[in-house]
Amino acid sequence: MSEVLCRLRRLSVTYAFRRERVRALWDVDLDIVGGERLAIIGESGSGKSTLARALAGLLPEHAGLRGEISWRGLSRLARPGLDIGLVLQDPAASLNPVLTVGEQIAEGVRRHRGLGWHEAYRRAGELLERVHMPQPDKVLKAFPHQLSGGQCQRVAIAAAIAPGPALLVADEATSALDMVVQAEIVRLLRELVREEGMTLLFITHDIALASGLVDRIAVFKNGALVEVGPVRDVLSAPASPHTAALLYSHRDLATPPLVEEVPL
Repeated sequence: MSEVLCRLRRLSVTYAFRRERVRALWDVDLDIVGGERLAIIGESGSGKSTLARALAGLLPEHAGLRGEISWRGLSRLARPGLDIGLVLQDPAASLNPVLTVGEQIAEGVRRHRGLGWHEAYRRAGELLERVHMPQPDKVLKAFPHQLSGGQCQRVAIAAAIAPGPALLVADEATSALDMVVQAEIVRLLRELVREEGMTLLFITHDIALASGLVDRIAVFKNGALVEVGPVRDVLSAPASPHTAALLYSHRDLATPPLVEEVPL
């Protein structure tokens, strides 16, 4: 059995709002196994993105965190950007508009891998090829506004995997894209985590999309974990009424998943 990469125990997160504290996560117990593909499913406001930011150490200053996040597979605290790669929902917003694609990817490689500028820039081109970017040499010199949404997301993925993280967190990474590009990005994520040996945390509200990608599904409601299990078990016999309701909203799950296991 694979080793647990990250263990969450009684993890709770609150945010300061006016004179009160609003609960975003509540007593979450969850193991993330090394090498697995785990989906975090839930509607807007269920705590999915808060969980991602807690794992990546990117909670805002006004957030309160209680509980335990232990990185058993690393034997030390995880380092955001190096051990954890994060791909966000809006790729255009996560990229710097005044730097070229090559400059942005190369800067991350230099910071985390200690390469010189020339070598880091060459590595940036290799990473664009790795994410199947058409005309990578041309894209290296382009600015984000000159690229499509799907191209920007490939750039964001290339930057996230550049240091070779143990955990890749894709937080609604396909929701801003059309269905065709969604399928391309999901196939790319599957390929990358399989070939690079990374663990994937795929955060989405779309249980149908996740079902064709992941090994396990964890379902959240109002900041609480209500069900977790293998994809086949969760889809065929949901233990939570909330999961059943999510499945009912995707009644086409009886048909083959959107993303098939086919090579790019």
